[in-house]
Amino acid sequence: MTDGYDPTFLDAEVPLPQPAGQAIALPYPRFTVLLDPERKLAAVTGVNIDGSQLREVSRSGDWRLDPRADADQQAGPDVYARNDLDRGHLVRRRDPGWGAADEARDATEATFFYPNAAPQASGFNQSKELWLGLEDHVLSYAETTDQRVSVFTAPVLAAADPPYRGIRIPLRFWKVAAWNGPTGLAAAGFLLDQSELVDVREGVLAAPPLGAFRTFQVPIAEIAEAARIDLGPLSDADGLAAQAARPGTRRELGSLEDVRLR
Repeated sequence: MTDGYDPTFLDAEVPLPQPAGQAIALPYPRFTVLLDPERKLAAVTGVNIDGSQLREVSRSGDWRLDPRADADQQAGPDVYARNDLDRGHLVRRRDPGWGAADEARDATEATFFYPNAAPQASGFNQSKELWLGLEDHVLSYAETTDQRVSVFTAPVLAAADPPYRGIRIPLRFWKVAAWNGPTGLAAAGFLLDQSELVDVREGVLAAPPLGAFRTFQVPIAEIAEAARIDLGPLSDADGLAAQAARPGTRRELGSLEDVRLR
């Protein structure tokens, strides 16, 4: 099953965001990765999550290259060997794991292809829980509708990212969640900054003393500009922008209670 991201999954059509540069489209069960072959990392990922059909699927799957793209277009195992880098899932393992048992298993195992990974510094404790818990938080909020959420996540592929083992390690990541709100499409955008944890001098990463990943809720229009991504109708559906947030305004999140979804 390689159906990929479905733009009609929500009541309003939400096209898969498009990067400014070249990308290889790689559809997987219930999600799609747009791989930037020059950076060897995803420029965009999009997944459909049906919270009412989520299953608890045992962790299985081994990280592997996707044969649909050349090996030298993917950041593979050599990037993550003998250092403090984690292979960070962009589409989380559990997100596409819903519906029939066999379909849920196949979908979760598909998240272990290298185009769905990005290098993230390890050891960031509660901030990791916050970043990975954002989708759960949005799903909980969406219980008043039909529990359907589409989530888009990727690194900010900036020219200033530090070089390491044939790639450039992204210092920031973005995430946008979209759902059916009471008055139509609703969305929220977030940025994660790992700049304080990445130091490639003399091959050292996540050099002590460890800082923390910093997570911000930001206007979606700011994400579109920073990542050079066309986010389509998501900017207009942004609840933070609807509160008359000024361009560049951001909220650093200390806990999920700090997230604004209205």
